Amino acid sequence: MDLRTYLLTRKEVIRGLDVKPRIAEVRESEHFIVSVVGPRRAGKTYFLYDLVRRRGLRDENYLFLNFEEPVEVSSLDEALLAHVEVYGVEPRYIFLDEVQALPGWERHVYSLYERKRYFIFVTGSSSRLLAREIATQLRGRAIPTYIYPFSMREVLALHGITAERFYGLYSEARVRSIAQRCLRDGFFPDIVLGHLDPFTFFGEYLDLVVYRDIVERFNLRSRYALEYFLKSCISSNASTFSVNKVYNSLKSQGVKVSKKTLYTFQRIVEDINFGFFLKKYEKSLRKVELSQPKFYLVDNGIYTYLEGENPGRLLENVVFLELLKAGYVPSRDVFYWRSPRGEEVDFVVRSRAGELKLVQATYASGGDEVDRREVASLVKAKEALGAKELEVVTWQYEDFRVFDGAGVAFKPFWKWSLLLSPPKPR
Repeated sequence: MDLRTYLLTRKEVIRGLDVKPRIAEVRESEHFIVSVVGPRRAGKTYFLYDLVRRRGLRDENYLFLNFEEPVEVSSLDEALLAHVEVYGVEPRYIFLDEVQALPGWERHVYSLYERKRYFIFVTGSSSRLLAREIATQLRGRAIPTYIYPFSMREVLALHGITAERFYGLYSEARVRSIAQRCLRDGFFPDIVLGHLDPFTFFGEYLDLVVYRDIVERFNLRSRYALEYFLKSCISSNASTFSVNKVYNSLKSQGVKVSKKTLYTFQRIVEDINFGFFLKKYEKSLRKVELSQPKFYLVDNGIYTYLEGENPGRLLENVVFLELLKAGYVPSRDVFYWRSPRGEEVDFVVRSRAGELKLVQATYASGGDEVDRREVASLVKAKEALGAKELEVVTWQYEDFRVFDGAGVAFKPFWKWSLLLSPPKPR
């Protein structure tokens, strides 16, 4: 396709798309490049479309190039000249989608950045370009914006439900119905918007993650070991994960694989945003790094697809994901806690000012169902860590109660997610 024709056609396509708004914020500047990163199928391209709408950009204000579409572009300067010929002015915003498909892309992007005249956004495929590689190849001039599957707040917003409005009993039942579906099937846009059924979506998704994002991308030979590692991660969802345990299990099956390879798999799982390893809260950074992590999947639907429904694990996983999507960084802002006697708190949330909040997740519908052991763990952790706030995220139970002098707020998951605030900047 001719470049000028492509520019006009692309703008026409964007205007006609049904773009759902995302909550993720981005602060653009001529002094850095915004890299939009996250798991595949989370909606990174549509996030760029959403930015076009949010900023109210006219056609002449922006250049949008998807390098996996059928258009020949030898350089970004060529695209800029074509834009000027079509619209008469230079674009202020430059969106470069699937940028890894442009040969020598980092030199072209850096050249534009050095001019300090444009707001530049780039996305890359997780099967060919990782977030840390974008930062490295752009010489540290890229600031990441993470786009994950929808948050609960974004899903509810699609139904006109926001934190600013209050609901009666019937409306709350409707909200719980929406939340229950997401708890089971996950938050990927294609699932939430009904484009694909979960069985079809996750079958294809897992196939792409294994074959393209990992096996082809990293040229791995230990195919069985990789698949076993991933299945071990999935079955360990919302619980502790041990590389040593996986190693010993493979060894007992006669599979030769080194621990170094398994630790490489662990890094890859996080690199492609398939899941996250959450460290234990310790006052010593060295102890944090040496602690055995808990594992959380990037989406509940993956667990349901392969393991079936387990409401307790699914709720804990989605509470972690809501913290992640709100901007809390695993093992920096969020940890888990376990005492020497085995008492455990699901999440220790550390503010940028250093204050601690403890969050426990339990699939309880009423006060009588709340496990007193979980509340006792909160109180114990409060004494050990000096935390100021104690929360229990439940399925539908709401209350404020005092245990051994410690106040504990019980909040239904859907309401907790609507009221969750992002971390304040330092």
